[in-house]
Amino acid sequence: TSQQALYDHLSQVLTKILDERPENVVDMFEDISKEVKLTCFSKKLDTLREKKEISPLCELAEIQKALFYKTTETEEDDWESPLPNVMEMAFYFEQAGVGLSRDETFHIYLAMKQLTDGQPLQRCRFWGKILGTEMNYFVVEAEYREGEEEEEDEEVMETESKESELKTVHEELNEEENEEFQTFPKSTYVPPPIIPREENHFGANKYIYFVCNEPGQSWVKLPMVTPAHIAAARYIRRFFTGRLENRIVSFPPFPGYEANYLRAQIARISAGTHVSPLGFYQFGMEEDEEEEETVRDTYEENPDYEGYPVQDMVESLSKWVHHLQHILPQGRCVWVNMSQKRERDEDEDEEEEEEEDEGPDEPEPEVGPPLLTPVSEDAEIENTVPWTAKISSSLIPQHSIAILQSNIWPGAYTFATGRKFENIYIGWGHKYVAENYCPPFPPQAQVEYPSVPEIFETSDPTVAEELAYRQAMEEEHKGKEEMEEEDEEQDEEDDEDD
Repeated sequence: TSQQALYDHLSQVLTKILDERPENVVDMFEDISKEVKLTCFSKKLDTLREKKEISPLCELAEIQKALFYKTTETEEDDWESPLPNVMEMAFYFEQAGVGLSRDETFHIYLAMKQLTDGQPLQRCRFWGKILGTEMNYFVVEAEYREGEEEEEDEEVMETESKESELKTVHEELNEEENEEFQTFPKSTYVPPPIIPREENHFGANKYIYFVCNEPGQSWVKLPMVTPAHIAAARYIRRFFTGRLENRIVSFPPFPGYEANYLRAQIARISAGTHVSPLGFYQFGMEEDEEEEETVRDTYEENPDYEGYPVQDMVESLSKWVHHLQHILPQGRCVWVNMSQKRERDEDEDEEEEEEEDEGPDEPEPEVGPPLLTPVSEDAEIENTVPWTAKISSSLIPQHSIAILQSNIWPGAYTFATGRKFENIYIGWGHKYVAENYCPPFPPQAQVEYPSVPEIFETSDPTVAEELAYRQAMEEEHKGKEEMEEEDEEQDEEDDEDD
């Protein structure tokens, strides 16, 4: 802002007009006033000059410019890179009207090339795109090479050991406090046991996922998913913002950040929508020899698979199967009996105590559909057919492909033609609901403590009551003094008589 007075400014404007004597002064008066103001400011403090603002598109273009530069020469290892042909996948999905623009797809292709060059990956594929209110997420599914993930596992083990140490210290402090204040009542509440997460390369943590907001930005590895995250994600519906560090504020409360919520939704979508043609995968010979009680979690490609006609895959859903394990209500793909684990902990802590009462009944183990189960056996949810199969082009059926669309997770698609198939997801990351979503109500307030005379708070005495109390105390004190004096006199008389 200018510190100049109005009189001085008008004087400078009139002086400029009298010196230059331009035509149509009335029409140019505002411009002359602005020029006079500009002369009062220095370049460093100029707030009236229009600065060249760089648009977000230009900033993104500067970032993506690095994708088009070749950093190193082509080596023999580049020909064996796990980078898939993203453009070929986009070509097939484009026939079904699904996918991104070609420019965006090519940028993703180059960004994935950057990822595979910087990470020791054995397998890599474009998982999809999750939309957000501020920014979007581009998701890549990958697998590390054998032995390359040991350092990361050690970091996870260190964090878990630190948490266990803090937990033991907290328990010791509580025990010391209880010993000091033994008169205080002890709570009988026993928190439910924490369900352990599945190990890497198994179940919901079979693959790792990298995300970025725009192709060309740095890839961020998502944390491993836990059963608590999956269980909480099933009760909430929240749009993504595109910021992984944002705290999820919801009811029921979500124990984590947006990165954990994103990882939980990716696990749920993958378990429910990743399908493949029947016969493309098969169980190995070792799996057939194992016992029937064990849960099969591995498979291999069938080299003899030749594919089905497109018409058969569209007409019959039994030609499609799930090739990822189902996530149980516990939040894991393989059920864990937590009651046995709790009993073992109690036995270790209380070996000398004998169990008089019988424990609760053993919980029934949760069992899900096995691997390679046809999608035709999927149950309807809220009278909604879970899958819709269609052909890419009815005008030229001999050169069309089969498309499978998920109605439970809108945005999930799969194509198949010959020996080629692929899964993709492009959506908001929410499950379909027939009615409008309504957040659950918070629990009812607990019943207050029963009102009995013993717990009533006494009211403050009035001034008259305080005066009466003081007078009574004084009289009582005088009476005690008189009694003491009489006793002393009596003792003196007794001594004289003796």
